[in-house]
Amino acid sequence: MDPQQLRTFVAVVDHSSFSAAARALGYTQSAVSQHIAALEADLEAPLVTRRPVAPTEAGGRLLEHARPLLLRLDAARADLGRLRRTRPGRLAVACTPGALTPAVAEAVTRVRTASPRLAVSVRVCGRDEAVEAALTGTADLALADGAVAPSDPLPLPEAAPLTAFGIAQEPLAVLLPAGHPLAGRPALRLADLAAARWIDAPDAAVPLDELRAAARTDGFGPQLGYAGADFRGLCALVAAGGGLAAAARDAARGVAGVVAVPLSAPRLVHRVEVLHPRTPTAPAAGLAEALRPTASGTAGG
Repeated sequence: MDPQQLRTFVAVVDHSSFSAAARALGYTQSAVSQHIAALEADLEAPLVTRRPVAPTEAGGRLLEHARPLLLRLDAARADLGRLRRTRPGRLAVACTPGALTPAVAEAVTRVRTASPRLAVSVRVCGRDEAVEAALTGTADLALADGAVAPSDPLPLPEAAPLTAFGIAQEPLAVLLPAGHPLAGRPALRLADLAAARWIDAPDAAVPLDELRAAARTDGFGPQLGYAGADFRGLCALVAAGGGLAAAARDAARGVAGVVAVPLSAPRLVHRVEVLHPRTPTAPAAGLAEALRPTASGTAGG
């Protein structure tokens, strides 16, 4: 399979349009059509329906392979590129909303203060985007969070070697509006909330499919969807009765109208990890060292 044809196929599926994919890739619509036709001929299967534009059954199967393959290619290019060039004057950080804790903000500020000429940027985004940024070199270091068992690391794609270590860990909780009947409980069982109304906010809270897997049950249907990484905006929706969400116990501390009730079962924690390439830039290495827990810290690596 030609990687460029594969990239064109993913763009067509993502945009549900040949013309929109062409604009995004900087191609003509004719070139996009030729790429798809060549890929279909190579794989001897129709991959995309034309009206409407959508993946066929074979296209859906290919899509499961295409994204990891393209990410691995981009990660390989970035990994080799680091051997011949560095960016000592830049520190680009990609961070999920739940990972941008006061301790992280203070560490970034200390690194910036120590190097006045260093161009520092922090981009808040979803976990997949943050990890991809660290793999492909658009970020020098990433901070990601998620819900895992107490002894487990965050699940990461096997696209390229990344150094990862935990810097924070606390109990996971359910965010409820202050007037919710369960808001006064000392703890909640996740499986008991499968039929509740949830907010689907994969970039700002624990994704609902992860809750289903943790509870080993169906349910957790979304009352509404929230596309964004603004945690305060998510809390506003929770407070207004838009649905429940799962996040770190202390994440909503001080937010009016929201109560965080810890989970008693299954035992899950909210874990924050630092991720960087095996050959980080000097500024990224300095920030990683500033964030690394001491021997007496509570997070493991």
